Amino acid sequence: MFDALVLTQQDKVTHASVTQLSEDQLPAGDVVVDVAYSSLNYKDGLAVTGTGKIIRQFPMVPGIDFAGVVSESADPRYQVGDEVILTGWGVGENHWGGMAQKARVNADWLVPMPAGCDAAKAMMIGTAGLTAMLCVQALQRAGVTPDQGDVLVTGASGGVGSVAVTLLASAGYRVVACSGRVEKNGPMLKQLGAAEVIDRAELQQDAKPLEAQRWAGVVDTVGDKILAKALAQIHYGGAAAICGLAGGFALPTTVMPFILRGVSLLGIDSVSCPFEKRQAAWQEVIARLPEQFYQQACQQVSLAQVPEFADKIVKGQVTGRVLVKL
Repeated sequence: MFDALVLTQQDKVTHASVTQLSEDQLPAGDVVVDVAYSSLNYKDGLAVTGTGKIIRQFPMVPGIDFAGVVSESADPRYQVGDEVILTGWGVGENHWGGMAQKARVNADWLVPMPAGCDAAKAMMIGTAGLTAMLCVQALQRAGVTPDQGDVLVTGASGGVGSVAVTLLASAGYRVVACSGRVEKNGPMLKQLGAAEVIDRAELQQDAKPLEAQRWAGVVDTVGDKILAKALAQIHYGGAAAICGLAGGFALPTTVMPFILRGVSLLGIDSVSCPFEKRQAAWQEVIARLPEQFYQQACQQVSLAQVPEFADKIVKGQVTGRVLVKL
């Protein structure tokens, strides 16, 4: 028997409780992992609270990522004792996820633990950190370099944003972090490497088709009006890597930034990212994140505390990454 956070639904209300399960209750898969750590992401918060329609089949074990040790394997790529990471692939949404002491999954979804990493560090990074790394790589491939000007990170105090700030600053970019809680989170964001912290209210007004050029590049986790404003302010030939919709899925903009300034809009998906690209991103994020990130931008909670923190993350009351110890 092992502990798991199990979500059930009654009268369209989602309930979360720590429950004892047996291994034969796990869903189908060819690798069983003893989970050491998971993490709480915004999508997990929506699932656990029932705020978003993330889960359509109950009961469900949430947790879109986890790290641990292989305990059983029917796939030759993984042996008992191997350390592995899983992020994405619908785990924690339509396949039981990482907020349990055991998980059975498809081997194709796993990534070997990178050198220099362990389960705790992997989940301090997690889906959010992997996504942030993919955003930074996309901006670099698009030709955004540190000498071209400021790079904006929206939703900077969240999981993806805090890692993106750290990665960009460590690569030599001048980072402007946008947050809705400047007074509270500004000091932490500057410790992570932000040169400047601005209030999101600056970017929430309706955008003109084109505005004064302000950003060489953008990492956006918010969407809607904030992304529209940022796009209107990107330098000629600049780019925005977009990966979230915390502020909404709409994009009230025009074609003007794209056809008059040659701006590139780079969509980032970490859920179904191919293995080779995923593995390379993991190796790079481990190599580039400074040790101070793990000390400053992460907090640890127990499985029983997840519902409380899920409510907080949905309300925008969580800063940085939340590590879940199994």
